[in-house]
Amino acid sequence: MDYSVETAPLEELQCDCVIVGVYQDQQLSPSATALNNSTNGLIKKIVSRGDLSGKNGETVLINAIPDSKIESILLVGLGENKPLSGKNYKKALLAAVNSLKKPQIKSIVCSLAECDVEGRDWQWKSRHIIEVFNDAAYQFTHTKSDKETESKLAKISIAAPETERALAQAGLLQGKAVAEGMDLTKYLGDLPGNICTPTYLAEQAIELSKKYASLDVKILEESDMASLGMGSFLSVSRGSRQPAKLITLNYQGGDKNAKPIVLIGKGLTFDAGGISLKPAAGMEEMKYDMCGGASVLGTLLAVAQMQLPLNIVGLIPSSENMPDGDANKPGDIVTSMSGKTIEIVNTDAEGRLLLCDALTYAERYNPEVVIDIATLTGAVGVALGRVAMGVLGNDDALCNDLIAAGEIANDSAWRLPLWEEYQELLKSNFADMSNSGGKDAGTITAACFLARFAEKFRWAHLDVAATAWRTGPTKGATGRPVPLLSQYLINRANS
Repeated sequence: MDYSVETAPLEELQCDCVIVGVYQDQQLSPSATALNNSTNGLIKKIVSRGDLSGKNGETVLINAIPDSKIESILLVGLGENKPLSGKNYKKALLAAVNSLKKPQIKSIVCSLAECDVEGRDWQWKSRHIIEVFNDAAYQFTHTKSDKETESKLAKISIAAPETERALAQAGLLQGKAVAEGMDLTKYLGDLPGNICTPTYLAEQAIELSKKYASLDVKILEESDMASLGMGSFLSVSRGSRQPAKLITLNYQGGDKNAKPIVLIGKGLTFDAGGISLKPAAGMEEMKYDMCGGASVLGTLLAVAQMQLPLNIVGLIPSSENMPDGDANKPGDIVTSMSGKTIEIVNTDAEGRLLLCDALTYAERYNPEVVIDIATLTGAVGVALGRVAMGVLGNDDALCNDLIAAGEIANDSAWRLPLWEEYQELLKSNFADMSNSGGKDAGTITAACFLARFAEKFRWAHLDVAATAWRTGPTKGATGRPVPLLSQYLINRANS
């Protein structure tokens, strides 16, 4: 995708389509007014005959523009003529790009950054145009013989006055970085498990380090992990023919003595549940169980592009969870890298067995904060649906910062409690803890388990099991929470 900022008057541009906003009660935005004047009142005629009420998300495409270099004009409803909320702004952008897929439009100029959005400037508005349009235009074709995509969109220009060019350009660069990070995350998530193995994920990390000099990569093999005492992590991979990998990425953008931010992403490239086998229906979606790891790769790509002045370590414990004669059995007891013992009462609660050893491994970096990202529990979807990801942690400021970043990024998160009473559900008669607390408060008890391995640093856990991918006709990875993580890191860099 080609992105640019355009400051010339709209009526002088040559492009396939210009996007302008219309408010309720037939009120035109400044750009819509300018095009209306240059087309002998064409837009006002369309609106006055009732083709567009101005309700947020409504669209009308005008295909014939007499005596103009512009091939078409897309009218987008913005709602009442007052500052938009961030979510309504995103809704209008999404309606615009979705309406331009089938007409095979290749180049657009979007004027919607001129809209007033509550508490947001031109940088934020421009960034979201890039993110939303790029996200909607994404289509997975890697494993298809027909590579044709529904959208032909190849060039996006943001219309801005000269006085706002610098902010619009800054937003464009941020948006491009986050969009490409989301693309990588979605691509890896959408790949099938027979292609995207732990070894494949490690290879993608290596390729990323070749592209960006600020990234160093080290891959720990099973023998390395055995030497470190990662008995919990390795117990998961025993049932798979694919060797486990602990992928470590080191981004050095800040002072060499500054403590790093550690991101840990669950990289379970396929989860059959192990001996506690999952039901067959929907099991193909368990290729998405590595989306936490993919989001760490995507976020580090975005960070490297933005050249943020931070030190960041990415850890991706990667394995499969398969049934096998050597696989974990319910009732087995394993010893984690920390020395704590775990009774495995459910082999399908395997993500926490990877993450707990990665959390202990993170101690060696003397981190400023640690954030883990995991498709950990189906229970988070019961609690929050597919709108917000769950946030839990041992530090109020960190959790609040993540939620605030999600609000800015339109990538919502909501905090759940991590109270001591829930730890009672993890008691075991035979080990230091059980790996599952049962059906009650599943998201919380999973985080309670992880909290036992995060006592030496400030830590937060993002459960993205309900938000990392979509089901149904639009099935596919979403790229979340790359926007939230990127915004959190931008905020840290600017603090």
